[in-house]
Amino acid sequence: MPGEKILVIDDSPTILKVVQLVLTKAGYQVETAADGDLGVEAAKEHKPDLILLDFVMPKMNGYQVCRALAEEEALKDLPVVLMSAKGDQIGERFVKVMGIVDYITKPFSPEAITAVVGHTITKYQQRAQAASPAEILPPSPEPAEAPAPLASDAADAAARVRRQALGALRTGIARAVVAKLPVEPGEELPPEAHPMFGSIENALDDNVLEGLLGQLHTASPELAGGDDHVLSGEVRVVPLAQVLQLLQDQIQTGILTVSRGPARVDVFFRQGKVEFASAAGVSEEFLLGRFIVNDNLMAKQDLDTLLKSRSGTGQLLGAQLVKLGYITQAELKQAMARQTAELIYEVLRWSAGRFVFRSTKELPAMALDANLGLTIEGILMEGFRRVDEWHLIEREIDNFDSVFVRNEDAVGQMGKGRLTREELAILEFVNGKNTVKEITRQSRMSSFDVSKMLYRLLSIKLIRKRVAPVAV
Repeated sequence: MPGEKILVIDDSPTILKVVQLVLTKAGYQVETAADGDLGVEAAKEHKPDLILLDFVMPKMNGYQVCRALAEEEALKDLPVVLMSAKGDQIGERFVKVMGIVDYITKPFSPEAITAVVGHTITKYQQRAQAASPAEILPPSPEPAEAPAPLASDAADAAARVRRQALGALRTGIARAVVAKLPVEPGEELPPEAHPMFGSIENALDDNVLEGLLGQLHTASPELAGGDDHVLSGEVRVVPLAQVLQLLQDQIQTGILTVSRGPARVDVFFRQGKVEFASAAGVSEEFLLGRFIVNDNLMAKQDLDTLLKSRSGTGQLLGAQLVKLGYITQAELKQAMARQTAELIYEVLRWSAGRFVFRSTKELPAMALDANLGLTIEGILMEGFRRVDEWHLIEREIDNFDSVFVRNEDAVGQMGKGRLTREELAILEFVNGKNTVKEITRQSRMSSFDVSKMLYRLLSIKLIRKRVAPVAV
C-alpha cells in the first residue's frame, strides 16, 4: 500500500528527479542520494522499505553499495531493486545476491517503475506478515481515489509558487553574481546563504506574485465558467516541467503557449492530459511530414509531390493523407503523438522564453480530433533524459552552424563495422561543408539524434570540428 519509504540512489539528476516525481505522485515517501556513499548513509538514517539502486556509479558501484548494506545488521535484509542501463553487464547471478530482488532496465516508463516498486513492496510485506502472524493488524480501508481538485486556496497557491520562484532566483543569482557560492543545477540555496536573498524574499510578496502569475486564477473558482488567462511567467524563473505537472495535477483544460523569439509551441490540455501540440517558427524537423516518412508510412518523394500539389488547400496535411488513403487514422495518430512529444522535449530544454496558459471551455477542432491523451509523466521521463544529454552534447556542439570534417585515417583504422547504421549515415554527411543544421535536414533525423551521433563520433575521434569558417 502506498505510503512506504523508498530510497533512490543514482548519480543521474534526471533519474532522481523523475523517479521521485513518479513515486511521490503514487503516494510513496521518497528519499534520494546522488552517489553510493550518500546512499548508504541515507539508508542508515531513514531506514527505507525499499532501495532503488543504480548499477554504474562513481565512488561506489551497485555491487559495493549492496556489500556495504549487507555489513549493517539493520540494513542487510532491505530489498534492493537494481536500475541498469541497457547493455550493462549485471548478470542473473549478481541480481540474486546481496539483497537484490529485482532489476529494471533504463530507460523505463513511469508505469514500469511504479509496478516494480508496488510488486516488491507487496511481496516483502506479505513475507513479513507470514513470519510474524501475531503482529498482523486488519488493514485500514483505503479511501476512494478522487480526481485532484483545482486549487481553492490562494494563499497555499502563492506559497507553492513563491518557494519555486525563490529557489530558481537564488540559484540564478548565485551563478551570475555570487561566484564564490557553490551551486549545482536544481539546487535551492537557503535565504541565509547571501544577504541579497532575504531582500528578494521580502520583495516577492503576494501582490507581486498575483501580477506575475495571472493573478493566481487557478485559485479562483468563479473563473471556471469562461475562458481566461490563468498562468504566465518566464521559463528561467519557473521551470516548464513544473508548469506541465501543475496543469496535469489540477486536471486543467486549455492551451499552454511557450515562446522564445520567433518560435512558438502550443500544447493543448484536456482534463490534465496532452491532446496535441502545434508550433510556428521552429525547425522543419518538427513538421508532421518528417514523422510520417521516418515511420515508413509514406515515401518521401510521394510526400514531396503531394505537398507541391496541395498549395492553397485549407485541409490539414494529416487529414488529407488519410482521406487520400496514404495512411490510416491510427498511423496518423501515431505520427502526431511523436510530433507532439518532440515539440515538448524541445521546449523543456529552452533556458529562456515565456509561457502563458489560458483555460478554455473547448479546445480547437484539430486538438479534439487528435485526441492523443498523453500523460505528462511519460513525456517528462524522456524529456529530462534528453535535457541531461543536451547538456553534455552542447559542450562540444554549441551551434547548429558548426561544421565538421572526417578524420579519414581514424575512420580507416577503426573500420565501419563498429558503428551503428545511424552513425554511419551521419558520418556520410560529414564532408567539411555541411553544417549541423544541413545534416539534420538531409538526414531527416531530429536535431537531438543528429547531435547525439555527432557527439559520439567526436568522442571516438572519427570527426573533428572545423575551426575556420566555410568559404561561400
